[in-house]
Amino acid sequence: MNELLLARWQFAITTVYHFLFVPLTLGLSVLVAIMETIYVRTGNETYKKMARFWGRLFLINFAMGVVTGIVQEFHFGMNWSEYSRFVGDIFGAPLAVEALAAFFLESTFLGVWIFGWDKLSKPLHAATIWLVAVATNLSAFWILVANSFMQEPAGYIIRHGRAEMTDFFALLTNPHVWYQFPHTALAGFVTAAFFVMGISAYHLRRKSSPDFFRRSFQLGLMLGVISTLAVALVGHLQGQYLVKSQPMKMAAAEALWESADPAPFAVAALIDEQKQRNPFEIGVPALGSLLAYNTFSGKVPGMKELQAEHEAKYGSGDYIPPVAPVFWSFRVMVAAGIFMVFLTLYGFYLARKGRLEGTTWFLKAMLWSLPLPYIANTTGWLMTEIGRYPWIVYGLQKVEKAVSPSVSAGAILATLVIFTLLYGVLALADLYLLARYARHDPEETSAERMLETGKEVSLWI
Repeated sequence: MNELLLARWQFAITTVYHFLFVPLTLGLSVLVAIMETIYVRTGNETYKKMARFWGRLFLINFAMGVVTGIVQEFHFGMNWSEYSRFVGDIFGAPLAVEALAAFFLESTFLGVWIFGWDKLSKPLHAATIWLVAVATNLSAFWILVANSFMQEPAGYIIRHGRAEMTDFFALLTNPHVWYQFPHTALAGFVTAAFFVMGISAYHLRRKSSPDFFRRSFQLGLMLGVISTLAVALVGHLQGQYLVKSQPMKMAAAEALWESADPAPFAVAALIDEQKQRNPFEIGVPALGSLLAYNTFSGKVPGMKELQAEHEAKYGSGDYIPPVAPVFWSFRVMVAAGIFMVFLTLYGFYLARKGRLEGTTWFLKAMLWSLPLPYIANTTGWLMTEIGRYPWIVYGLQKVEKAVSPSVSAGAILATLVIFTLLYGVLALADLYLLARYARHDPEETSAERMLETGKEVSLWI
């Protein structure tokens, strides 16, 4: 349990926990904005109640996300100070823009939206939640600009042993950003869709406020159908790009040790990383090449060949990431995605036939499927980050060179335990608040009740 291992565990735990809140914030902000826009255009009071009801749940999620996200900033300066020294001039720029522009815009207009009910005109009040939605997703964009530099460095020069920015525009046009950001944003829309559909299904089964939750379910379903199909398409394109930009990550995701043409797709496998082989594998011939190149032929490089190439380019060392976590994270993500596509398409079929509310098993399935997008988001992020190992900045700095030399293992272990316990308490508080307010009658939702929600969340935090 040395400093490097403990620092990696601490960052992994805090980041995964924080990322539980991010996708829902991205998607639910847009969905609430759509609900209020429909209210402004139609004058239907039901949509005003919907915006307030789901807005309260958005507020709880947003507050928890802010609190857990603040910790991330301290990691870079404390546990990963050598990383900050090496790449801080570049990494800090998009994070500064995110904080000064996107986050401040987001938090400011969220406050105006909360306190502005019945004080601002209807169109102006609706505009504030749209500004929150745009700023929320813009915040994710800037963070992914920073992360994409770690995945595929661009617009820099190495000078005096440090990476210095030479072209800010190159950071924005980094191809990795334009695969990663749509995938993340769409995943947020999927999360919001299943969140709204799951809670609405709970109420529809209990026959409480059926018109309210029928409309909520329908909006969530429309967003779900579009976003689940879109995220699958963008994910496929992103995977094809990674075959070129990070072939080792994709080879690990397929547990492909030897180069193959055509390459199979392993549905499941037992992986022996020490002997670099798969003792048992269930595969589909040529499907790997099809996924990589849209054709049943084409060489997909294996990890052994890529290891030799990396040694020739970067020097001796082990450049193969932990294969089993990457392999299974990828498959869990894909399996969850496929199941969500099936649920949304079948829900669309039932809605068209007018049988949605009468199909009890489907409503129950939607409620129990609420964790699916969270599972997909978490495993997808694990595959993205673990698959880059041993690099913290791909091709420029290894993880072992990025850890702080002045922070002891005891100090990291102590804060790891404290953060884990604290986040556990916050997780219970978040689940309690979400479950409590999700069960409320939407007729009770008012501007005053929303302020009470904010006060209660503040007390918990």
